[in-house]
Amino acid sequence: MAEPKPVKVVAVTSGKGGVGKTNVSINLSVALSRLGRKVLLMDADLGLANVDVQLGLHPKHNLSHVLDGSVTLDDVIVDGPGGIKVVPAASGIKHMAELGPQENAGVIRAFSDLRFDVDTLLVDTAAGISDSVVTFSRAANEIVVVVCDEPASIADAYAMVKVLSREYDVSRFHLLANMVDSPQAGRRLYAKMAAVTDRFLDVSLGYLGAVPRDDQLRKAIQRQKAVIEAFPGSRAAKAFEDVASRIDKWPLPQTSRGHLEFFVERLIQFGAATGGMI
Repeated sequence: MAEPKPVKVVAVTSGKGGVGKTNVSINLSVALSRLGRKVLLMDADLGLANVDVQLGLHPKHNLSHVLDGSVTLDDVIVDGPGGIKVVPAASGIKHMAELGPQENAGVIRAFSDLRFDVDTLLVDTAAGISDSVVTFSRAANEIVVVVCDEPASIADAYAMVKVLSREYDVSRFHLLANMVDSPQAGRRLYAKMAAVTDRFLDVSLGYLGAVPRDDQLRKAIQRQKAVIEAFPGSRAAKAFEDVASRIDKWPLPQTSRGHLEFFVERLIQFGAATGGMI
């Protein structure tokens, strides 16, 4: 049997909703695909999914159907823009947000049987610091925290980093400043966060970059398209390309600790440790 290939697993998260996290996940996925990566974007907001909505996709199946055993994970995956693949979650199904340990394990184990060849998995988590967010973030190789220059966004992002650091020993994070007025504003936002994390937490908080406030980004969202495809010359598209190039340079996980099955094993382990809620 061939040795599993390393997979770079990146969790995209935020302390609160409304900061553009899902849009960031979508555009980074497309940008990474354009760099030659085989990208799988997983909508990990199991009860309030919106990746498919933002992309105008109409999947026949989602993770709730994997859960009831009617389909496999490969049957759920749909084609997204720019050559990416998307794992849609369920929307408006309360039960999916309240899965028990055995049900969670069933969804997660489906990844072990995945036939799609992937080298980069982006996980668009739910907002907040629920067990689901904690579990996916802990299991990922890297964590991107999306922050806007608003007091509530900064405070909630800090709370997210604090919980993962103090309660689960996660020590490395990457901050992405979103919807900022200038590159300098992005740097200032990072400086605000870093000043607090450096003082109170034992973590490494890196600066991943900034995505500008861009009217063409808003138009792309209204058209249910990635801005990289709808307006490739826009400032937002260029910013996403720059950020993706930095992510692409992150080292791949090494040997047996880097393949997708290891991510699954970590999800099951961490899900059980947090009460089974993912």
